[in-house]
Amino acid sequence: MKHNIIFATGNEGKMREIRMILGDLGCPVLSMKEAGADPEIVENGSSFGENAEIKARAVWACTGDIVLADDSGLVVDYIGGEPGIYSARYMGEDTSYEIKNRNIIERLDGAEGEERSARFVCNIAAVLPDGRVLHTEATMEGLIAKEPAGSEGFGYDPILYIPEFGKTSAELTIEQKNQISHRGKALEAMKTELKRILEEA
Repeated sequence: MKHNIIFATGNEGKMREIRMILGDLGCPVLSMKEAGADPEIVENGSSFGENAEIKARAVWACTGDIVLADDSGLVVDYIGGEPGIYSARYMGEDTSYEIKNRNIIERLDGAEGEERSARFVCNIAAVLPDGRVLHTEATMEGLIAKEPAGSEGFGYDPILYIPEFGKTSAELTIEQKNQISHRGKALEAMKTELKRILEEA
């Protein structure tokens, strides 16, 4: 029996990246909108993994297919791991990332070198047709820049400086980013798991 792989997102940019990575699994890869699923999702988990699973389960309850969801955010060590799971809602949902980024830079005033360590974290949850759940998690390590730079990417990309490239995440090309991105690495790990499960089936 052939399954669809449904990703619980409405973000087209994210779907492009997901299709690029999961495209060779031999299953159609659909967004939840394409699958006709639009459940009410309340992300009230206390970790990236819990929130990813809440999203995946909500869409799985509507479709019964293989459903994937991710939850990701920026973790800044100097300010106790903030904004963390609240990355999207940090300082209010409607606050622009320009303001959020500026606020984080200001809160790190006086922090130097490794004190500015931070990372993007991505957890992907997959709910299988039989209700089993898999998780993969990956990070993209960097430092908080002194000034935002770059126009590629979105969100906190302009302030996470990646030492190995000497650039912020927003200055990397899409190819460079896919090699090292938290979502890219978590998706690759999930693809390995799904390949094994589809072969067994």
